[in-house]
Amino acid sequence: MEIREDNYVFSDDKQLIDLLYVHKYLSEESYWAEQIPLEVVKRSIDNSLCFGIYHDNRQVGFARWVTDRATFAYLCDVFVDTRHRGRGLSKKLMSVMIFHPDLQGLRRYMLATLDAHGLYEQFGFRPLENPERIMAINIRDIYKTEK
Repeated sequence: MEIREDNYVFSDDKQLIDLLYVHKYLSEESYWAEQIPLEVVKRSIDNSLCFGIYHDNRQVGFARWVTDRATFAYLCDVFVDTRHRGRGLSKKLMSVMIFHPDLQGLRRYMLATLDAHGLYEQFGFRPLENPERIMAINIRDIYKTEK
C-alpha cells in the first residue's frame, strides 16, 4: 500500500524502511527506547506491520503495529522527523494506518503515549474503561547502559 500526498509518500513496504535512520531516532531521540540496540529494532520491524513516511526518497517518519491481524493491535514507535513536523504528517499517517486492511475488524487497538493524546483521540482512542483489568511487566531503562 502506498499513498502520495504533498510530496510525501506513506507506505507499508518494509523494503523502503531505512533501518539505520529508524534506529538512530529511537535510540537517540525517543523517550521510550533510549539506547535500544540495532538488532532489537530490526527484529521489531521484522515482526510488525510497519509504516514509513518518505520525502524525496528519504525516510522522515515511522510507526509500527504489533498485531495478530485478527483480534489485537498495539501501536508503537511513532515519530516524525523534527524537520517535517507541523505539516499534518502524523494525522495523515494515522489515517493511512487505521484504515489499513490488516487492521480492520480487530477487537482491541492500544497504545501508550506521553504527550500525543489529542492526536490519538481524533482516531477514537480513549483512556482504558477498566484499567484495573490491564496488567503489565514494565522493565524500565532496559536498553540504557552506563556511560
